[in-house]
Amino acid sequence: MKKIWNQLGHSLFTEDESSRKTKHILKTVFFFYILVLLKVIVFKYPLARLEAIAASWTKEVVWGGLGTANFTLFKTIRMYIRYWGKLNSFENLFGNVLAFVPLGFLLPFLQKESRRFWILFLDAFVLVCCIELFQLFTAFGAFDVDDILLNCVGALLGYAVFSRCLRGARRTQEKQDAPGAPGTVGTRYLGWKHRARCAE
Repeated sequence: MKKIWNQLGHSLFTEDESSRKTKHILKTVFFFYILVLLKVIVFKYPLARLEAIAASWTKEVVWGGLGTANFTLFKTIRMYIRYWGKLNSFENLFGNVLAFVPLGFLLPFLQKESRRFWILFLDAFVLVCCIELFQLFTAFGAFDVDDILLNCVGALLGYAVFSRCLRGARRTQEKQDAPGAPGTVGTRYLGWKHRARCAE
């Protein structure tokens, strides 16, 4: 596990063959993660039911969705807590959080801009809103503002794990490239400083 963790951190600062392979693996994992995410959240019903929903869609579906949508923050969360054990509360609350942890962890590895907190938050927020609006306009699910909150919390938890990996990689790289370290020269330290800024 430590070896994998170190390799992930190594890929943040270098562009060697090992790092390129790591990033390729992460891209593949991210691709399949998005497919699974869409299947679990958006296309969760059996295919026959999805086809029936699509075939019977009218603009009244949107008005019906607006009538059942939750636009009140914490309303659904309070309901799940109040009726804990009767509404699959654990699955719905923690499932909505855990489902987006990989997004917050993987995206910064693949997109440098998302290594900044607010950019990652904005990316997650836009994606979650798109999913919720899609469910609202297609009747493939129900719009719930609390889902947006829980999903974004999950993405930020994933980002926290990424940040820890980034800090660990910086410390390791700094020790390796610091002036006077075995097998290094002073100019490599300056090179690390540049790579660290680029990784942010």
